[in-house]
Amino acid sequence: MSRVPLRVLIADDERMVRTALRVILDAEPDMEVVGEAASGAEAVGLVRSLAPDVMLMDVRMPEIDGIRATEQILATMAEPPRIVVVTTFENDAYVYDALRAGASGFLLKRAGADELTGAVRLVARGDSLLFPAAVRALAAAHTAAAAAPVWASRLTEREADVLRLMASGLSNHEISEHLGVGTQTVKTHVAGVLAKTGSRDRTQAVIAAYEGGFIMRKG
Repeated sequence: MSRVPLRVLIADDERMVRTALRVILDAEPDMEVVGEAASGAEAVGLVRSLAPDVMLMDVRMPEIDGIRATEQILATMAEPPRIVVVTTFENDAYVYDALRAGASGFLLKRAGADELTGAVRLVARGDSLLFPAAVRALAAAHTAAAAAPVWASRLTEREADVLRLMASGLSNHEISEHLGVGTQTVKTHVAGVLAKTGSRDRTQAVIAAYEGGFIMRKG
C-alpha cells in the first residue's frame, strides 16, 4: 500500500524538465519528490536507495535508456515502484518497448499539471495509464495473425469482459460501474486475468491481449 505523501522519483536528462516536474508535484499536498536522476544508470541506483512509490522515467536517456532502466528495476527489486515513462511522441516505439518491459503506462511531456498529478495518483493505486488508440497502433506490428493465444480459452466470460475494458483504458472503479459489480469483484477478475495471461500487471495483460489478437477478434 502506498505511503502518504506519495514518494516520487524523477528521471530525465534535461534539468529544466526535471525542475518543471518537481515544481508541479511538490505543490501537491499528497506528493513529495524524493530525488532526481539525470540518466538511467543514476535512476536505477536512486530507486533502490530512496524506495519511491512512483517513478517518472524519461524514455530516451544516455548510457542506459528508460527501457533498460525499467527492466533492471523490475527485475531486481522485490517491491519496485510504479513506473510511468515520459515521452515526446505517443507513437514512439520506445514507449511500447517500455510498456512490454513492465512500465505502468506513459505520459506525454506536453501533458498539463492536472494530467501529471492525476497520472501519479492513478498508477500509485494500481491502475494503468494507457491511451487505447496509441497502444493499439503501437501493438499492430506485433499482433498475431493466426490462432488465438492459449490463455484466451482459459478466461471466464467475465474475465474476458474485464480484459477488454482494461484495454479500453478503464480503471477498476470505472469497470465496476460499467459491469454493475463491486470494485473488489473487479480486482478479483483482474487478478485472474493477470494469472492466466502470465502478466506482471494490467498493462502487460493489455499488451498480451493486443499482441495475441484477442482485442481485435473479440472487440
